[in-house]
Amino acid sequence: MQAIVEFSVVPIGVGVELSPYVAACERVLQQSGLSYELHPNGTGVEGEWEAVFSAINQCHQTLHEMGVPRISTQIHLGTRTDRQQTMGDKVRSVQEKLRTS
Repeated sequence: MQAIVEFSVVPIGVGVELSPYVAACERVLQQSGLSYELHPNGTGVEGEWEAVFSAINQCHQTLHEMGVPRISTQIHLGTRTDRQQTMGDKVRSVQEKLRTS
């Protein structure tokens, strides 16, 4: 099943500088081969359910290996079975409506 996920991984117990941990998760996504996009407060990723959640799991494992004692992750998940849809499709749909309104 295809999934589009927006997720935000928050390492807890490591201070206020979080960008090294975000970068580590982005490297995991690069290596996964999934389509993804970094946003200011999270990352959008799309692909097969198992691959997406495997990548999120690997982010957790990587951060724990970096010494992060606790992680809180928020996940916003969407699936559909009536047709294929990408993150870009969803954005373009809204942009088209903005042009015609």
